[in-house]
Amino acid sequence: MNSSHVLTFLFTDIEGSTQLWERFPDAMPAALAKHDELVRNAIEQNSGSVFKTVGDSFCAVFESASDAVRAVLQAQLALQAEPWDDRFLIKARMALHTGEAHARDNDYFGNTLNRCARLLAVGHGGQILASSATETLLRDRLPEGATLKSLGSHRLKDLNQPEVIYQLVHAQLVEEFPTLRGLGSFPNNLPVQLTSFIGRERDIAEIKEALASKRLITLTGSGGVGKTRLTLQVAAEMLEQFSDGTWFVELAPVSDPALVPQVIASMLHLHEEPQRAISDTLVDYLRSKTLLLVLDNCEHVLDACIRLSDAILHQCPQVRILASSREALGIVGEQSYRVQSLTLPDSRQIDSAQLAQTLETYEAARLFVERAMLSQPDFQVTESNAAAIAQICHRLDGIPLAIELAAARVKAMSVEQLLARLQDRFRLLTGGSRTALPRQQTLRAAIDWSYALLSEKEKTLLRRLSVFSGGWTLEAAEKVCSDDAEIPLPPAP
Repeated sequence: MNSSHVLTFLFTDIEGSTQLWERFPDAMPAALAKHDELVRNAIEQNSGSVFKTVGDSFCAVFESASDAVRAVLQAQLALQAEPWDDRFLIKARMALHTGEAHARDNDYFGNTLNRCARLLAVGHGGQILASSATETLLRDRLPEGATLKSLGSHRLKDLNQPEVIYQLVHAQLVEEFPTLRGLGSFPNNLPVQLTSFIGRERDIAEIKEALASKRLITLTGSGGVGKTRLTLQVAAEMLEQFSDGTWFVELAPVSDPALVPQVIASMLHLHEEPQRAISDTLVDYLRSKTLLLVLDNCEHVLDACIRLSDAILHQCPQVRILASSREALGIVGEQSYRVQSLTLPDSRQIDSAQLAQTLETYEAARLFVERAMLSQPDFQVTESNAAAIAQICHRLDGIPLAIELAAARVKAMSVEQLLARLQDRFRLLTGGSRTALPRQQTLRAAIDWSYALLSEKEKTLLRRLSVFSGGWTLEAAEKVCSDDAEIPLPPAP
């Protein structure tokens, strides 16, 4: 039994609401109350259900796409007809997207909702957008006088393949709007991702908030925990804030630390100048730019990243740096953010039916299922395999790389067989993408990469700390690890 259902979602929010609150704090409470009344009435009068409100945003769900389009048209027409305060208009952007979603505790989860949020983000106040999935269901079922106009193919901020986006057109609605705010509207080199981004909404919000006040944020964490994907997603969601672009620099293939400035300069199409260090040319170029520099996989060229980042932060006041590394750069003003494993289902759940229904609301399980379906298209969660999936996610500690490698095995064995063979996970979890870096193709390679980055003293310390199970105290570590070899002690866990 698969717990997902195909539903149509409506997301709305008010354009420029923050500025309206700042300029008209006395008038906005009444205006917002009227907006909420009109939008909610339109949803409920067309068989929809509001399952979440955040500030001025509505999230609603419909069993039928035709009900959803009637609701969104009614809401937009009502907002347009309302006699707002003479000083301002309330203009809401709205988006419809159809797909599978998972329900839990009066909320919904899944990539369908993420995709709807990304669709909403590219629109403008007064505009109604629909995905191609929704358009397919509505071709012959639109309200009288309404049509869907193709706006062409656009890359949304989830970094997936471009989406054909449609606008709902009606004689009583404004039809002409500025260009959609997709990735193509802002200078960047963020790569297309061939698989979906799972969860991490809280992480994204916290990192974006940190970047608003700090100029260097470093995402740290163990190998395979998903630092790169999270970094890319944060960068995609912040495109509008950097007029001179968002630029992604992949440092993993760089073996010589001296080449780091040159790699970044080449990405920005800068050329070496005679008798001048390329790092000086790079800093001069960035001095007047409002730009986000994304440095990915800094750990093996850490000293070079430290020197260059420090120079940029001191001399280029409008440049921000978002880095990922196994360890923080250690620069004054840096804020490090530890990337945790994905959220895990309760592996002790004994009600198999309930577990099957709620399993995919957890990030680790959703990742396993979605990647398993790439290997075995007819794969689905059932009451008989839900417990095994939950246990696999726990055995792999919610680490995305390990889960993806495990999910790829379902084409050759059942999840129960996979769980039984996880005793030797290093031997089992191999065969990642052949185009990925070698350290991302097997779980052992990921661990080996991390270990190789340690100094000899750090390796000795790690070996001695391995006698502890479940962590240690500083006092216990001192007893085991301190001797004449001057091995550095770890911080208390």
